Amino acid sequence: MITGEVEAVDRKQKIRDRYKGVDISELEVIPAKIIEDLETSSVIRRVAAYIRVSTDNDEQTSSYELQKNYYTDYIQAQPGWVFVGIYADEGITGTSIDKRDDFLRMMEDCRKGRIDRILVKSSSRFARNTKESLEAVRELAALGVSVYFEEQNIDTAQVSGEVLIAMFAALAQRESEAISERMRWSYRTRIDKGRFSTNKAPFGYMLADGRLEINTEEAEVVKEIFDMSLQGESISDIAKRVSKMDIPTRDKTSYWQESSILYILHNEKYAGDCLLQKTYTAQELPRFRKRNLGKYRQVFVKQSHPAIIEREKFERVQELLKRKRIAFAGDSVSTPFSKKIKCAECGSTFRLKKVRGKNYWTCMAHEKDVHKCSMLPLPEEQVLQAFLRLYYKLKYYGIGVLTQLISDFHAAKTGSLLWSENIVEINKQISDIASQERLLTQLKQQGSVDPDIFISRGNLLAERRRELKLQKERILRSEEDHTIQQTQDLLDVLESGPDWLDDFDEQLFSDLVEKIEVVDNEKLCFRLLNGLEVTEKIERTQR
Repeated sequence: MITGEVEAVDRKQKIRDRYKGVDISELEVIPAKIIEDLETSSVIRRVAAYIRVSTDNDEQTSSYELQKNYYTDYIQAQPGWVFVGIYADEGITGTSIDKRDDFLRMMEDCRKGRIDRILVKSSSRFARNTKESLEAVRELAALGVSVYFEEQNIDTAQVSGEVLIAMFAALAQRESEAISERMRWSYRTRIDKGRFSTNKAPFGYMLADGRLEINTEEAEVVKEIFDMSLQGESISDIAKRVSKMDIPTRDKTSYWQESSILYILHNEKYAGDCLLQKTYTAQELPRFRKRNLGKYRQVFVKQSHPAIIEREKFERVQELLKRKRIAFAGDSVSTPFSKKIKCAECGSTFRLKKVRGKNYWTCMAHEKDVHKCSMLPLPEEQVLQAFLRLYYKLKYYGIGVLTQLISDFHAAKTGSLLWSENIVEINKQISDIASQERLLTQLKQQGSVDPDIFISRGNLLAERRRELKLQKERILRSEEDHTIQQTQDLLDVLESGPDWLDDFDEQLFSDLVEKIEVVDNEKLCFRLLNGLEVTEKIERTQR
């Protein structure tokens, strides 16, 4: 046998020897740990359930109640389980977690160590956004909290299930997008046929079976707004007069902004007509509403509903507003800047002056006595250009800032409200009522309660539950931070606004800016409607 063959045989033998193993008697066997059955474990676990239905119709309400009863009975029947409670969001869509109060409350309870395990019917009920679903599951896993998705039979305590979670969450997201696409198709079909329908009535109207009907009391206010406009009153003055009437807006505030007045004056619905698809919902997440500037077709429907304002009067107001937008002739003409430009040096208001065919804004104190205020006349063109620069910055750099600001506001508000003494007490009472209802049902099934008493008591409990829910809603609404709504309004305006402004847009200015402060002879400070301030440089012209 040659040398190479010998070496080959030796290698093969070494491999065989390697896999022979060792004498079994020399081995010490360490038994595997028994994976305990979560259903029958002797370890005490605090278990909760999360449920959600997407709409407020009767069918979904039934599903909502059935789920609550099912999980309550199931958890209470398991040995070694302590029933923490049901976290339930009713009538809320699943594309965003931020709007789900009980989901957020459940997550906070997990962070405080009050829950060990969560039961959910389906991954689509947990979240319909892949990113949010995974973030929530990861955080719960880090906190030692397991989640069981019943329909998919996924248990994060026993399975390395992030790949599966991602898959189901992605499927749920696609399901949500498919539903949205079907809704968009249905909406586009109605538009093509000129069918007007809405789920929101503008001020002056109310909804009746999806149709607009006149709200008599509010309609009188709308008529007065149009009359004041025809009498030559400025948008600012109209807003102040309506605010003094102490008539609440649709946002339940008594303060009327100029943008709200302009919206009414420009809205064709008050003449009985309707322009379909003024806005559209972006298909990508998050789904912001955007102004339709020609991306999708629009349909104008005449006489789609009862008119509040005569067509002739409505058209006269539109012509007047158009003239005001293009005419900056003098003090007698109301402009977007009227009473909005203030002097930082002396506190005076700037007024419009026409000098050698050009418009200037001058400090009234400086105009009377140059020694009392050193602020120089401000060319209107510089104000217009400064606003265009401001809009560009807000459009491309401010949306992220405002979005984060809203998120921070909501987080702070939600955390404080949901754990306020009033809300906690109401939630406790609602939970007690649910327990009484279950006990009453059990007694009826056992024949231990008279049917008439069952019905009477059941009705009383249902009415009390309804009152508590309304009370909870009122507290949440009453304590909402007005700044959040104003910031959201700004964000909506920027999201729906054009990508670039070539010329000054009066509507955008009114929707974004509360006032302008002339800081010095080189700087303007724009105060936005939510209180944020942005500074822009200017170039002065001395006359």
